[in-house]
Amino acid sequence: MGRSRRKGRDVDGVLLLDKPSGMTSNAALQTIKHAFYARKAGHTGSLDPLATGVLPICFGQATRFSQFLLDADKAYEATIRLGVSTDSGDADGKVLEESNVPNIDESSWERLLDKFRGEVEQVPNMFSAIKVDGQPLYRLARQGIEVERAPRQVTIYSLVLRGCKDHQVQLGIRCSKGTYIRCLAQDIGEELGCGAHVTQLRRISSGPFAIENAVSIDRVIDLAESRDFAALAEHLLPVSSAVSSLPAVTLPYLSALYLRQGQPVQVGGAPTDGMVRLYSETEDAQVFIGVGEIDGDGLIAPRRLLADSGSG
Repeated sequence: MGRSRRKGRDVDGVLLLDKPSGMTSNAALQTIKHAFYARKAGHTGSLDPLATGVLPICFGQATRFSQFLLDADKAYEATIRLGVSTDSGDADGKVLEESNVPNIDESSWERLLDKFRGEVEQVPNMFSAIKVDGQPLYRLARQGIEVERAPRQVTIYSLVLRGCKDHQVQLGIRCSKGTYIRCLAQDIGEELGCGAHVTQLRRISSGPFAIENAVSIDRVIDLAESRDFAALAEHLLPVSSAVSSLPAVTLPYLSALYLRQGQPVQVGGAPTDGMVRLYSETEDAQVFIGVGEIDGDGLIAPRRLLADSGSG
């Protein structure tokens, strides 16, 4: 009996995709995975179909570190429409109600937005990917079923009014993982008593990654159609970029060897605690080997390591 052949190439690294509007995050992932003819790939935090912007795609060994990007802070530019409520909280949803919009001056906006800065609670919209009893909420919503959702605590570090004209409000937002901008828009509309929904949403950063370094899906498809894998590879960031926000620690070769065998090691000059990005010294380079955690005694224990040391 012959062995089954795994389809695709071994690709390691991170691609910063500028997701287009009108496409689900999973559809974007599958398009990119197919373009690279990659064996293994995953995205690191869904964007709504309406939204555009930074969607990091992890390939191969980089998928080992996807959680660090899922947990990372995000930044958005959003436009919300006052006076119209929709079931999904964005322009893709069904209009539920239209209301008059009160007059709001700049100082009133500042007082209003201050209520949503810092730690806040959000009740997820029914049109979200959060699961209840194994079912995504959006599937229940499409069946006309509404269930109780527990509020979730998130942090909005920065909420800035960019402009307001003709009931269209532009906001700049920097927030923790799990923050729903659609919920923020709905909560602002409720506070004003007129309803609101998101009409445009662009993620401009995710963790260490900024939109300026993202590539369009059309560019990736063009390179794939020309079979220019070398040019495609130029758009890949190294595996270590997924954890570039962590402090770096370089280990002597033998210490790295012990660590890869599961043994904690002591290293001088390292941070006193927390997660760190680990490199191993070799004769001619420093090679990324994964992520470790420093305990109170100054020992570094392995937490997530590469399968080998060749994918820095």
